[in-house]
Amino acid sequence: MRPFRPEDAANLVELNADPAVREFLGEGPSTLQQMTDWIALISSKFPLGSSRGFWAAEEDGKFVGWFHLRPSRDTGETELGYRLAVSAWGRGLATEGSRALLQLAPNEKIIARTMIANVRSRRVMEKLGMSAVRTFPYSGEGPDDEVEYVLSVETRFQAPS
Repeated sequence: MRPFRPEDAANLVELNADPAVREFLGEGPSTLQQMTDWIALISSKFPLGSSRGFWAAEEDGKFVGWFHLRPSRDTGETELGYRLAVSAWGRGLATEGSRALLQLAPNEKIIARTMIANVRSRRVMEKLGMSAVRTFPYSGEGPDDEVEYVLSVETRFQAPS
């Protein structure tokens, strides 16, 4: 993982254009200008060296998606998230990247959310030792309700491998 760079805007447009990637997001494709603006926003909001922010994920020097550790929009709790290209699915990269980010917040409760039907993402959360704690209606235009997972300080170092 590495900080985002302005040239990643095209990578993000490509990632967000894939219908399989967007299946559980409730959002459409993005434009190059939107992603350029987004990179500028997150770069100013989460300065280099911050333990919170968004990081580009690469495998063998090729962009495969991103991870985030940020304050939740609604509760302010520390929220873990990720979005990966289909080529990166099913190989443990979401779990590996998430575990790396969890080290940035060792003494904090962590939450993560996904659509109930997103079995792949829910499995990643379970591999991290997170527990489903509630479901709630999705506020966007998604296809399903959401589920929230929590990794408490007490259980975080007992996560299964």
